[in-house]
This record gives sequence, C-alpha cells and structure tokens, in this order.
Amino acid sequence: MSIRPWVVVEPPDDRGLRRVSVGGETVGSAWSPADLRKVLCRLGYPKDMDLNDSTALCWRGGGSEVWPDRRWRRLLTVSVMLAGLLTSMTFSAVIGWPDASGALTFAQRITGVLFVLSGIVLGLSAIAALDYWGRRQFKFSGAIVLIGVIIALATDGILFLLWLEEREFTLHLLVYVPALCWSVWALVVLVRQKSWEGVPQPKKIAAGVVATALLTAVSLAYSTMYQPASAPMHFALEAEFGKARADDELPFVHVPMKLHMKNTGGIPVYIINDIYTVRGRAALYSHGEGDVMGEWRRSVGRQGTREGEAERYVDELRYFTVSSGRFYESGKSLDVGQEHSVERVFQLPKNVGYDTVTVELEIAYMRKDRGKLDVEAFRSAHPSWNERDERYYCDPATCGGQLIYEARVRHNNNLINVTRKPRYVTAVWSPGGRFISSISSFPFNYSAVGDYGEERREMERYGAARARVGSEVSVAELLESAGV
Repeated sequence: MSIRPWVVVEPPDDRGLRRVSVGGETVGSAWSPADLRKVLCRLGYPKDMDLNDSTALCWRGGGSEVWPDRRWRRLLTVSVMLAGLLTSMTFSAVIGWPDASGALTFAQRITGVLFVLSGIVLGLSAIAALDYWGRRQFKFSGAIVLIGVIIALATDGILFLLWLEEREFTLHLLVYVPALCWSVWALVVLVRQKSWEGVPQPKKIAAGVVATALLTAVSLAYSTMYQPASAPMHFALEAEFGKARADDELPFVHVPMKLHMKNTGGIPVYIINDIYTVRGRAALYSHGEGDVMGEWRRSVGRQGTREGEAERYVDELRYFTVSSGRFYESGKSLDVGQEHSVERVFQLPKNVGYDTVTVELEIAYMRKDRGKLDVEAFRSAHPSWNERDERYYCDPATCGGQLIYEARVRHNNNLINVTRKPRYVTAVWSPGGRFISSISSFPFNYSAVGDYGEERREMERYGAARARVGSEVSVAELLESAGV
C-alpha cells in the first residue's frame, strides 16, 4: 500500500487565491472549496472526500473555512481593466494605422508605426490582465499589464495636451479623456499591488520602458510640433507672349502666350487654386511737366489703377481684363520635378487703345506632406448663381459670378485630426476677379464671418501659400510683329 504525500493548501494571497502543492510542486490553485475539490479529483482523490482529513491535506494560513476571495470585486476590477486596455488598443490602432500606411514623410510613418506597436502591446496587456487577476500562471503578467497601462497613460496624456492647445470639441475627446482618467486609476491599482514583483532585474526593464517612452515622445514632438524647413517649396513659373498674327478677315490680331509651371522644390503639392489674367493698360500721356509723386497721387483711387505704379509721363492708368481662365485642374497634385504648360491665344483689335498688355499667372498650393485633400470632392465646382444649391448661392447682383471649390482636408499626422475639429479647404474663383483660398474649421458660407487668425494658422500648419509671375509687352511691339 503506497503512502500519498500531503496535499498542501497554501495561505490565501491578497486576492484570496490559495495555491495547492504536492511535494513542493504546484499542482493547481483554488478560490473556493469547489475549486479545491476539482484539483483533488485530478490527483485521484474522491469527489466527496473530507477536506478536514489531516492525513491527506495540510492547511496553512487558515483551514477549510478560510476563503477570502471577493469574486465580484475581482471580476469588476478585471472587467474595468480589460475595457480600458481594449479601448486604448483600438484607439491607438485608429490613430496609428493611417500614418503608418499612408504618411508621406519618414517621421510621420515612424509615429504611426509606434502607435500600432503600442496597440499590439495593449492587446497583450489585456490578455495578461486575465491571468494576473486570475490564477497568475505566468509570473510576468503583472509587469506586462503595468507596461500597457503606462503606454495608455502616455498616449492619452499626449492627446490631452494637444487638445489643450486649441480646446476644440470632437467626439474623440469622449474617448481619450475618460481613458486618461482610467489609466491613472489603473496605475494606482497596479502600484499598490506591486505588479512588477517576480520580474528579474525590474530596474533595467523600467529603464528600457522609460527610454522607449522618451524616444516616442521625441518622435511625436518632431512630427507634430516641428514643421521642418529643410525642404522648402520652390516653383518655376513662366508667362510669356509669342509673335502676334494679323487676321486678314477681321480687324484683330491673335496674340499667343505660353504659361509654364514646374515644381522645383522637394515636396509634392496640391494646386488648390490658379488663375491667369491678361489685362490691357490705357493711359493718358503727358510731357512730364509734373513729378512722379503728383502723377501717382492723381492715379491712385481711379478704378482699375494699380497703387504700386508711378510714371512721370503717364497718368490716369486704367486696366481692362482681356482674357482670364484656369491654368490647372483644381485639387490636382504636382509632384517633385513635374511640370505643366499651357498655350493660349487671345485677340486684340488692331486699333486697340492700350499701350501695354500684361499677363499674370498665380497659383495657390498646399503641401502634400502636411495634409491629404479629398480631391474628388474638391474638383466639383459650385456656381454661386445656382439657386438650387442654397449653401453656395449668392445673388449675382451682389457676387457677380463665382465658382466655389470646397473639401475636407486631413492632416498627415493623425494626432492632429483626433484632437481638432474637421478642417476644410475652400477656393473661390472668377475670371479676372476674386482669387481666394483658405483653410479653416468653418464650412463655406457667404453670410458667415470667418476667423482670419485661425485661417492664417491653418494655412501655415498645412504649408499653404501662393506663387505668382507676370510679364508685360507693349502693344506697339505686338502690332509690329503682326505686320500691322
């Protein structure tokens, strides 16, 4: 007849779980007498054995009546912990994946990858939480949960700090603010329970976590706060007239012109607005009895006069639009090194009263490394005279005729998108008239007054600016080249 070694029931830990061992080797654990009987059945003992049988069982730290497990409290704690970890995991993936998969710059991709990796760690922490508030079969589970909570605290803290910069309400705020409060609570719980116990060399592991957090913070600061100036924008714009040709059947001359644009910088851009305008100048000539200042003062204020021009022998400068049009497709990108040329022809009467003709080409652009424009929506023009489109309608007697282009723009750093209200790019165009481009949180509305301070900040944030070139030729030269 063999003698079985004692089954030792160890004292309950701080959660009420009692470890069961045989010969110094752990064979199971129990929250209650029912759990203990299951362990004993696996060891070959009968289901109805006497738990007070001292020949088979050795009780330490309390007998068969000591079961301090607070089951509902434990389940509530692990449920709240799981909810917070899984929410933070999902939110980190939502933030990081767009940057990791679609950002144009290396720093922004690294930021996105870090958030995705953080989400993976948070998912592992959720699995470890089940073990840590369960039977703790894996001795590192508490440390893994602690790392996940620290990551969640750092992530939610960064989001909250970014939100404080402009304090705009978004639905995402309802996620990371409660998550920030949860992470503080979870950290207090884990510190009180000393969840890192059992981990070898915890100081080195803690140093590694801190170093990783610092690298992440530096990456976030670089990609979010710092807007690199190492790749400034450069455009080569050209606008020139060709040789005019006379029309044998009509009293007109045909004047060709060439417009050219090339992105010579290091960043691709969206062209959000563009216009070319040909103007003829009419003037009153004198023999220069007056001075330049006098001529300029008399000219300023007349309709069509440019305030920046002053000539001694020319007075009463007036400009008339001869031709105007689009140069590029709205919202279309212009990559590094890409160029675009257009040739146009306009007509002038042979006896036209202009002395010079000018052509101006102007573009408004936005850097693609700062934001992603909804190009399909932006390409749809909204005529201001269309009464059926109430949002964009404006009485032609007041606004004349304008085309409005508008679409949502998303910042290439998704941290900005989740801590700000949506931003919209708006462009207004009319031939020879209004040439407007803006970025703001206000959808287009004729009757609303925008925040110009915000527009300037957003234009700078998204790297939006303008470029312009002009050329002038005398009408006498054009007529001479046409043989008139």
